[in-house]
Amino acid sequence: MVELNKYIEHTLLKQDAVKEDFEKLFAEAKEHNFLGVCINPAYIKMAKNALEDSDVKVVTVIGFPLGANKTEVKAFETSCAVADGADEVDMVINVSALKNKDYDYVREDIKAVKIAAKDSPLKVILETDLLTKDEIKKACELCIDAKADFVKTSTGFVKNGVGAKAEDVKLMYETVSPFGLKVKASGGIRDKEAALKMIEAGASRLGTSSGVKIVS
Repeated sequence: MVELNKYIEHTLLKQDAVKEDFEKLFAEAKEHNFLGVCINPAYIKMAKNALEDSDVKVVTVIGFPLGANKTEVKAFETSCAVADGADEVDMVINVSALKNKDYDYVREDIKAVKIAAKDSPLKVILETDLLTKDEIKKACELCIDAKADFVKTSTGFVKNGVGAKAEDVKLMYETVSPFGLKVKASGGIRDKEAALKMIEAGASRLGTSSGVKIVS
């Protein structure tokens, strides 16, 4: 039987989230023994303090949600996040550069964040809603080249976006798994059926704000 809680990064990335929302997130993460929480960088220290008596990882996002920050800014943001205690970092790829076939830029952008992340695993958000299948595969190949640890589907912030799709997760898994990278499915995963479908397609992490519903 799949232990769904150990796949879930319980997520709160809303702009208008208040202190009580975060306190609820952390309490739920501890109660259900989720793998991690995923929050914006400003709340890393709050998360570390709230979760210090648990095994729940603190995951944060870099260059979120558009991915169009300068590389130096992404790297600095990552250094700050790690210094604040982030266990893992999820960076957003520069989608425009990928679509322009500026592959060297995309690769070096990821590399710079990987270096700044030090020993903290790096997940690279591809924003699959905006990419063709060929672009998804190419983005995965660039992540392999840059020594990322995971590829991730989505930010969940694309207007009218679907988010994670099993067919995209499968393509990503088939591309990166021979090289030791893993897949995080994120965006639109709201129930147990969807969660299991993503795992079956190859995801080893699930980013969702519906974690409690999924495991209940």
